[in-house]
Amino acid sequence: MTTIYDVLRRPLVTEKSNFQSTKLNQYTFEVPVSVNKAQIKEAVESLFDVAVERVNVIILPAKRTRRARSRRLRVRRSAMKKAVVTLAEGQSIDVFEGVK
Repeated sequence: MTTIYDVLRRPLVTEKSNFQSTKLNQYTFEVPVSVNKAQIKEAVESLFDVAVERVNVIILPAKRTRRARSRRLRVRRSAMKKAVVTLAEGQSIDVFEGVK
């Protein structure tokens, strides 16, 4: 059983997510692969005290990549699940404010 604190692993802060948070009122989080949209919505609403309109989920599969300084050393990146949360008009999350 996962608690609401286990659902959101970390916020993803990139150029694209920064644009989405300022212009589109969308925030991106890394979540475990086993959670669903209802659990993500409940966790965001209870942790940040905001109203969630929509949750979109993107599953990134595991990939094999190379280490930076070696051609032969191959590393496996684990699978990841991202949640893009759209908030109601006029609401925001303070975690993303001030990040440039």
